Amino acid sequence: MKKGLYLDSNVFIYAAIYHEAGKGGVAKRILLKLARGEIEGYTSSLTWDELVWVVKRIEGLEAARKEGAKFLQLPNLKILSVDNVVDLAQKIIEKYDINPRDALHLGCALKNGIKEIVSDDRDLDRVKEITRIPIAQAAGLSDSSK
Repeated sequence: MKKGLYLDSNVFIYAAIYHEAGKGGVAKRILLKLARGEIEGYTSSLTWDELVWVVKRIEGLEAARKEGAKFLQLPNLKILSVDNVVDLAQKIIEKYDINPRDALHLGCALKNGIKEIVSDDRDLDRVKEITRIPIAQAAGLSDSSK
């Protein structure tokens, strides 16, 4: 059974910058599930920006270009526009004191009817309209950080 999940940028960033089996391996398990069609994955265009920015800062421009291209070619990933979600993001910031980029991700998910977000960002637990699923849990591993 497919499950529509919003994938926060840290899923893609962990897979790109952590090359050991830990965080990177766990994030890669989620992306493999996505590629196989085992989960229905969504993210926003903002995720591409965050991924490329972080990889460029840590590993350089060439690595950032490669990761950006890989992101855009991921099978079964639906990239949602952040257009017309700023008003909802503003309401989320006012209600929950969430960082602006997080509010944009949440606004994008909620505006598209997505009620679960895969993320290790515990600040998202404050937002009652969406359920955060820790990355390890979404990868099928046990996790007590929820």
